[in-house]
Amino acid sequence: MPAPHFPLPPTDRVRSPLTGWTRAHWEALADRQLSALLPYATPGLAQYRLPGRASWSGVVSDGLEGFARTFLLASFRIAGAGGSDGTDSAAVSHLIERYTQGLTTGTDRDSTEAWPELTDCSQQMVEAASIALGLHETRPWIWDRLDTRVQERVVDWFSGFVGATTWDNNWRLFQVVSEQFLASVGAPYNQGDIDAGLDRIEDWYVGDGWYTDGDGRNFDYYIGWAMHLYPLLWARMAGPDGDGGRGAVYRERLARFLTTYPQFFGADGAPVHQGRSLTYRIAATAPVWLGALADCTPLAPGLTRRLASGAARHFAERGVPDERGLLPLGWYDTFLPATQPYSGPASPYWASKGFLGLLLPADHPVWTDRELPLPVEQSTQYTALPAPGWLLHGTPHDGVVRLVNHGSDHNPPDGPASDDPHYAKFAYSTATAPESAPHAWARAVDNHIALLTADGTPSRRRRIHPLICQGRRASSRHDVQLPGMEDAFPIESTSVLHGPWELRVHRVRAPEGVTVREGGYAVADVVRPHLKQGPGWALTRTESGLTSAVAALYGWDEAGVAREVEANAYGPHSATPYLRAVRHPGGESVHVTLVVLTRDVVHPWALRESITCTREDDGRVTVTFPDSEAVTV
Repeated sequence: MPAPHFPLPPTDRVRSPLTGWTRAHWEALADRQLSALLPYATPGLAQYRLPGRASWSGVVSDGLEGFARTFLLASFRIAGAGGSDGTDSAAVSHLIERYTQGLTTGTDRDSTEAWPELTDCSQQMVEAASIALGLHETRPWIWDRLDTRVQERVVDWFSGFVGATTWDNNWRLFQVVSEQFLASVGAPYNQGDIDAGLDRIEDWYVGDGWYTDGDGRNFDYYIGWAMHLYPLLWARMAGPDGDGGRGAVYRERLARFLTTYPQFFGADGAPVHQGRSLTYRIAATAPVWLGALADCTPLAPGLTRRLASGAARHFAERGVPDERGLLPLGWYDTFLPATQPYSGPASPYWASKGFLGLLLPADHPVWTDRELPLPVEQSTQYTALPAPGWLLHGTPHDGVVRLVNHGSDHNPPDGPASDDPHYAKFAYSTATAPESAPHAWARAVDNHIALLTADGTPSRRRRIHPLICQGRRASSRHDVQLPGMEDAFPIESTSVLHGPWELRVHRVRAPEGVTVREGGYAVADVVRPHLKQGPGWALTRTESGLTSAVAALYGWDEAGVAREVEANAYGPHSATPYLRAVRHPGGESVHVTLVVLTRDVVHPWALRESITCTREDDGRVTVTFPDSEAVTV
C-alpha cells in the first residue's frame, strides 16, 4: 500500500499491533489538514475558499463552510492539547489566533468576508452548528478571550436561529446545539426551539439504537454522525443539570447502536460504501469516539481505537488527504457522482467529526490500551439489523464486509420516489462501490433486479417495503412501474447468507415479453477487470484479486458481464456480472441467484454443479449448499 502524502510519526506495533497508529498519528493528520488550508484563506481568515466544484449555495456559503468545518477540527485539536498552555503550544496558539481572527472578521457585517445571515433552511444553519460546538469546546481559549464587541456580533449572528425554520430532518439538531450555545453564554434564546427539535427526533427513533433521518426509511451514516452525535453533544453543553434526563436516554441508545457498529468496517479499515455524503469519510468513526467520550460505549477501548485508526489509515494510505493536504470531493480521489448538489469544496471537512477522540485525554484507555481486532478479523459474522432492514456479513479470510439492503431507500413515505444508487441497490460492501455516474446508473446493472423493456430500459427499485430481517435472512418487496402500463408489477426478494455467498430468490410478476436481469457486485480498478463467463455463470476479477460472480440456480437463460468507464468511486474501470431471463411468459416467475464477492478464487461453474435448487409445487424453493446445509424460501 502506498505511503500517505505527508510524514507520520513512527508506528507503535506494541500498543497498536493492527494499525500501528497512536494519538500522535491523529494529531499529525489533523495538523496536516489544518496547515494545508492557509493558501486558500481570505485575508481576514473568515472563509476558506478551496478549489473544486462549487455547491448550489454559492461561493460565500462555501467559504463559510470551509471556516466552520475546519474550526470544528481545530477545536478538537486545541481542546485536546489543553489550549496554548498544553503540549504543542506553538501550533495550538497559532490555531487559536487563526480562528479567533476568522470569528472577528466573519461576524463583522461591514467586512467583505462577512458570513451570510442565518435564514430559514439556509446552508449557514449547518455551518453554525459546527461553529457553536467549536466555541463550546474551546471556550477558555477563544470565546472567553474575545473582545466584548466581537462576542456581541457572534451572538447577533447566531440569533438568526431563534424562532427560525429548518428542514425537518437532522437539521433540527443544528438549531438545538446552536441555541444551546446561546444559552450557555447568557444570550437570548428560545427553549421551545430546543425542546421541539429534541422532541421531533423521538418520532424518528425506530429502536435498537437506530433512527431514521426524517420521515421515511432514511438509514445511512447520518444516524451515527448526526442523529446520535448532536443530541449527546447538546447534553454535554447543557450539563447533567440542564438536559432534563434526556442525556441518559441518548447514552443508552448510542450504546445499543454501537453493539453492532464495528460490523460495518472491513479488516482494511474501510467502512461499508452506502448512503449519501460519503465524502465525509472518517466522520463514520464519530459515534465510536462519542461512545467513549459520553462514557456509554459497550466497546473495549482497544477496539474503539482500532476501528477509528483503521479507517483513518485506510484513507491516508489511499491518498486522502491528497498531495496538497486537502480532502477532495469523492471517496479516494475526486469522484463527483459520490457527492450531492449541496456538496461544495469544503464539504468533506465534516470528516472533522472523526477527530472527536482528541477530546479524550492522552492517558485515556482508548489511547493507551492495546488494540483489539475487529469482528471481521476474528470469525465469520452474520448480523441482522431489523430496524434498517439490513444484513451484514463479514468473512475473516478476506476481511470483506457486505451489507444486504432490504430496508433503506431514502424516500418519503408517500408521493414521488427516486432510486439513488447509494440506497436502491440490493447490496453494498467495504470493497466495492455502486455504479453511480449518470451514464451507468441509467443502465442500473449492479446489485439490481430489473424488468427490461423492448428498448433495454430497466425498471427501478424505488420505494422498498421490508418484510422480514432475522438471523441470516431478509426479505422485501418493491413495485415496478413500466412505461405505458397502469398496473404495477411487484417483485418480492429474499436474501439468505452463507459464508461469503448470498442466495437471492426473487418472485417476479411481469408482463409477457419483457426480459428479467439481475446483476452482482460491480468491481473497479485502475486497469480493466478480467472477465469470464459460461453457461449460467459470469465473473469479473480485479488485478488485486477481488472477484464478483453470479451463478444461475433457477429461472435464468444466459449470463454476461457489463463494463463501465468512469462510473465507480473505486476506480476508472469497472465491471458487473449479470444473468438474464429473456421473453418472460407473463404472470409470475421465480429466479434464484448465487451472488459472490470475495478475495478468494471463485469457480462459479463448480458451485452450480454442487448446489441443488428445487422449486416445490407450493411455490417454495429449497437450496442445498455443498456443505449439505439446506434452506427453504
